[in-house]
Amino acid sequence: MNLAAGRQDVVRLEVGEPLFSTPSHIVEAAVRAVRDGYTRYTPNAGLPSVREAVCARMHRDYGLEIRPERVCVTVGGVGAISSALRAAVEAGDEVLIPDPGWPNYYMMAVVAGAVPRRYPLRPENGYLPDLDELRSMVGPRTRVLVVNSPSNPLGTVFPPTLVEALVDFVSTHDLILISDEVYDCIIYEGTHRTACTYDPDGRVVAVFSASKTYAMTGWRVGYAIAGEEMVRQMAKLQEAYVSCAPAPSQKALEAALAGPQDCVEAMCLTYRENRDLTCRLLAERGIPHRRPEGAFYVWIEAGCRNSTEFAHRLLTERGVALAPGSTFGPRGEGYVRVSLVSAAEAIREGVAALAAAVAGAGAPGRGRPDGCPGGCEA
Repeated sequence: MNLAAGRQDVVRLEVGEPLFSTPSHIVEAAVRAVRDGYTRYTPNAGLPSVREAVCARMHRDYGLEIRPERVCVTVGGVGAISSALRAAVEAGDEVLIPDPGWPNYYMMAVVAGAVPRRYPLRPENGYLPDLDELRSMVGPRTRVLVVNSPSNPLGTVFPPTLVEALVDFVSTHDLILISDEVYDCIIYEGTHRTACTYDPDGRVVAVFSASKTYAMTGWRVGYAIAGEEMVRQMAKLQEAYVSCAPAPSQKALEAALAGPQDCVEAMCLTYRENRDLTCRLLAERGIPHRRPEGAFYVWIEAGCRNSTEFAHRLLTERGVALAPGSTFGPRGEGYVRVSLVSAAEAIREGVAALAAAVAGAGAPGRGRPDGCPGGCEA
């Protein structure tokens, strides 16, 4: 990302940030909020009206009756996950995180003093968690299981039966389930059911964000649904680290949740079209990849020894930026992640360059991206 940011001629396929601007009615609501005096501290867990808007959203989209006391408004989805981890673990406790998975899980577990342990997501199992493997990893210091659906970087959407089984699993083993659902509105196939649906005793922390759904990455606002005691602890931790989510951003979130949702549908339609285009181009070139059911990424087998070096040289030699698979854990080595939030023409150009790199072809005088065996053929 840093290398790409310093160049003007780069095809940007590495960043998980919507290509759209924040919808105007959300921006206008924030401007009104500032003029109306929402420039001060709020309660640690968020403004009451915002927490109520979250509850209304959960009822509208999932048919759930959630009390405001179970809602914590946070500084993005990152703030929700990190606060939940700090509330759930003591130094030396273990946290089970997916591999491949979003790298911040590992970082946040370490910062909380916990020991991250990676559980495998295998292609032969559709990149879904295997309950038997999870069971074998639970030890006396295991406290938290982290899951992510729709997945970054894989695009998997867990079947509702698996979500329910995972909630049963953490109940059986007396764990906390942190369910990262920040892409829950970006679904192409399948049905997403929030883990809150199956939570009988408040051990699920379901995390959501305005960033991806409403193109609000810079506003830094998200929220968690959890048991009331967990929310109280998360709010205390917010006091220690950030005080509260910014008041204008909270009012923007309120407007986003309560306002028209056609903007979300329009953005998702574009991502779906980009998904279909990317997968078609990859298939035409014989490059193995996973067709995502949700989120806005495509997971691609590059067939290389070192995906970081592959991505670095693809950027410097061919002007295309994408994310190396090793960023997402040891099981990501040999893969790359392409983001679907660029314009269609950029995707065409980027996939063509990627295909040439994988095949070891390209412009005269340009070397293979990383000296992969067999010309990097996938």
